Amino acid sequence: MNDLLEERLLPIAVKLGSNRMLIAIRDGITLGLPLIIIGSLFLVISSFPIEAWTNWLESTGISTYLNKGVNGSFGLMGLIASFGIAHSLARQYDVDGVSAGIVSLASFLVVTPNIFSGEEVPLEGIRLGYMGSQGLFVAIVLGIITALIFQWFINHNIQIRLPEAVPPAVSRSFSALIPGAVIITMWLIVYAVLDSFDLPNVHDLLMVILGKPMSVLGDTLGGTVLVIFFNSLFWFMGIHGGNVVNSMVNPIWLMNTDANRLAFQADRTAALPHIITQPFMDNFVFLGGGGATLGLMLVIALVAAKKKSSQISKTMAPLTLTPGIFNINEPAMFGLPVVLNVSLLLPFILAPIANAIIAYFAMSTGLVHGTVGVSIPWTMPPIISGFLATGGHISGSILQVFCLVIDVLLYFPFYVSVEKQNLAKESGQSLEEIQAKEHRGEAVRD
Repeated sequence: MNDLLEERLLPIAVKLGSNRMLIAIRDGITLGLPLIIIGSLFLVISSFPIEAWTNWLESTGISTYLNKGVNGSFGLMGLIASFGIAHSLARQYDVDGVSAGIVSLASFLVVTPNIFSGEEVPLEGIRLGYMGSQGLFVAIVLGIITALIFQWFINHNIQIRLPEAVPPAVSRSFSALIPGAVIITMWLIVYAVLDSFDLPNVHDLLMVILGKPMSVLGDTLGGTVLVIFFNSLFWFMGIHGGNVVNSMVNPIWLMNTDANRLAFQADRTAALPHIITQPFMDNFVFLGGGGATLGLMLVIALVAAKKKSSQISKTMAPLTLTPGIFNINEPAMFGLPVVLNVSLLLPFILAPIANAIIAYFAMSTGLVHGTVGVSIPWTMPPIISGFLATGGHISGSILQVFCLVIDVLLYFPFYVSVEKQNLAKESGQSLEEIQAKEHRGEAVRD
């Protein structure tokens, strides 16, 4: 089994994990993570489930300012990603990432349609939705193309070069003039052609061209199960599954998160448009990290509490459970290890899939409130995170507890088998001898 994975899938995983464009997408979207979390904090404050509190916020007008804080942070993820993706990809080609990012950001604004007021003094603006989740596909495509063109100009020395005595900041600015002018002009022509022929703008076009196919993976239960399967499989081989697989569907999850956020802001009692969001995956599927390993860590702690347990279990129980509560599972992944441990492969795949199916049907049937668009820091412990992600509904916490119980039941028989192997190694006896003694009710010799 290990040989099959290493020979067939590991090379694919390594290539995907080192793909420049996937790295750029991951880094670019991650750049906006602080703003998403800050915006989520404002959203939690403005929608905390105490009627007297929300009524007071509305009566004093404070809720208006809190919503502006949400829109001014969470609502800029697309704009920030356009800079971050181009910046990351340009740096991978050893050219100035800041200049590439600025050109990409300007290009993003160029292809975004303006809106005009009908007042006596004309006002011009941009729809806030295009700055946020609706602009993610444009940020990805535009950021990648912009960075590739930018690095081609610089690496082919098609740039304005100033004497070495000129300060580096000024020199870099002039180096970006030629590629920047070409790139921005190119995107301006794209916008002008679409606008002249009364065609949908780039944002709307890419939502259809990329959004529809990608939603099959990121917005359906079947696609989500497939994503989870490959995430676990790559983690099992020692490759960061989140970096390889999740980076492809993260834009869909983030768009769904933002759509729920907008719906919740508009009407807290209205049905939310999406079940599968980034908080859904982080807080209800990957409990404890990839493979939903918090269940495994709880099993290790239970086994270690027994009088006759292996030294490995006794050592690993505190080392894995404490960070596992905060969704940090590297000690278990590489210390136990879970990586390339065939004995734990099946529950490592099944546990997060079971969580996804349970959570999906719990939310789709209304038993549990859906995620309201609040982006919880990934280190937030379960129960607390479930409460916050669902907008202050205790049903979110109860669902997490239920999923953890299922994960423990899935991991338990498999880890018991691993524990028997550990005891056999430590005692110098064969596994068959230990099993025979257990059958006779005899103690395993230390």
